[in-house]
Amino acid sequence: MELLTLELARARQRLNRAELALERANAMLDEDCGVGINLRLCDRIRSAQQRVGEAKARLVKLDPASADSVHSG
Repeated sequence: MELLTLELARARQRLNRAELALERANAMLDEDCGVGINLRLCDRIRSAQQRVGEAKARLVKLDPASADSVHSG
């Protein structure tokens, strides 16, 4: 049971970090930094979106009851 608790904590932490990275990248995109930087930010955003999805899936796989508490988006 302790192993499951540890894995759930890691999954929640991974999700929180991925969501924060996505928020930061979106905020940076809102700043007018030029086309070259915006293209890299778009790539960074896609990568962050993928990590968020993977983290959500991992958390729900470990704890199906957490599906209700996982943010959608």
